Amino acid sequence: MSTVLPSSLLGKAVAYTLNQWSKLERCLEQAYLTPDTNRVENAIRPFCVGKRNWLFKGSPRGAHAGATLYSLIESAKANGIEPYRYLRHIFEQIPLAETTEDLDKLLPYRIDAEELNTKNL
Repeated sequence: MSTVLPSSLLGKAVAYTLNQWSKLERCLEQAYLTPDTNRVENAIRPFCVGKRNWLFKGSPRGAHAGATLYSLIESAKANGIEPYRYLRHIFEQIPLAETTEDLDKLLPYRIDAEELNTKNL
């Protein structure tokens, strides 16, 4: 059996793993926690592929607006809401919002997906 030196790359990797052990156990105990970022990476892929087309268009404000819309769309998808219905709903409701709490109620995780997905548009 060989010995791993603590200062070697493998030794550092082992030390890191041991220091993160409680988090690793938590991932293994809870089925909904995954040790990868595949869902997030798949969700942002269309934006990453398209960004070359948008590189020299717009402004920093335009980039911020685009990122906000992508975030809302992907959050809607993650919460089982059809994105077009969600955007239409929030664009109708935002002018009626009077407080930050009213706006918070429009976030995808706070909306009843089944009700919104069956709503007549």
